[in-house]
Amino acid sequence: MDNLKNELDYCKAGVDIKAGEKTVLAIKQKVSKTYNRNVLSELGSFGGLYRIDINLWHQPILVSSTDGVGTKLLIAILADQYGTIGQDLVNHCVNDILVQGGIPQFFLDYIGIGKLEPAKVEKIIEGIIIACQQNFCALIGGEMAEMPDLYKGEEFDLVGTIVGIVEKEQILPRPEIKPGDQLISLPSSGLHTNGYSLVRKIVFEKLKLSLDNYIPECQTTLGEFLLSVHRSYLPLLKEHLTDPNLNGLAHITGGGITGNLKRILPEGVSAQIKIKNTEIPPFFHWLQEAGKLSEETMRETFNLGTGMICIINNESLDEYLSIPEARYLGELVKQDRIKKKVEFIQEG
Repeated sequence: MDNLKNELDYCKAGVDIKAGEKTVLAIKQKVSKTYNRNVLSELGSFGGLYRIDINLWHQPILVSSTDGVGTKLLIAILADQYGTIGQDLVNHCVNDILVQGGIPQFFLDYIGIGKLEPAKVEKIIEGIIIACQQNFCALIGGEMAEMPDLYKGEEFDLVGTIVGIVEKEQILPRPEIKPGDQLISLPSSGLHTNGYSLVRKIVFEKLKLSLDNYIPECQTTLGEFLLSVHRSYLPLLKEHLTDPNLNGLAHITGGGITGNLKRILPEGVSAQIKIKNTEIPPFFHWLQEAGKLSEETMRETFNLGTGMICIINNESLDEYLSIPEARYLGELVKQDRIKKKVEFIQEG
């Protein structure tokens, strides 16, 4: 009998199956609030079942994306606040399929964690649920993996997969992208989910700041700013996706405006970005000065206040500038006019 007491089991090895089951039960009813009539399975199944409503689509094309939130997770851990990173995850993925014209249908999440704490995981999932509801997207499944040998202490990873639908004839970017098209900027809500590794080195290692420090340039604390939710552009752009005057969209993530805009520009076409210093949010100026960062580093690392770029026909300029907070960003030109694929013209 004594030998049986000393026998190893999964829990003693660091994996608490009961905690996982408790978490699933706690979130099951909340997750079901994201369901629609196309969801044919329940949370906890081996896979998620989702029906394509063929009455709503003519030539439906599936578009999918998988992403994470990077080292923004470390800010959430440091702040002990987990209610917003789930929203970051969903919104980032929504934007990634939006640029191809995709309308979100369903979402799946993955949480790899050292020690499964039901209350913490519930907060993360609640954020995912909020964003799924806001984007009319069903959360049909996911995975929670407790791996104490891989994730130490409070460490964990968060990944999401989204699947959407776009009509074949409405896939973005369109082949009509050409010199003379105009660029419209839709503002970011902060850093979104990119550039945090560099930011952490500046604010924590160089400046020795804490998340409670008030940053006058942001009119908020450092922690509140760094945890600002990554914005979804679906509400602003959904009605424009069928507009033949919308030729392309670029989600500004890692690589900044340069790295992401050039991904959708055809051969022989370049972009001239005309941006005023006053149009770049104060935080980025503060960060550049504090970190002694070059203009090139800023442009390659951060969104500089632009979260999404619309490429439109010239005749639709006024219409797109009427989108809340939209501003003019520049235009497309023949590449033989400039050497770079994306050229910045700093103004004022």
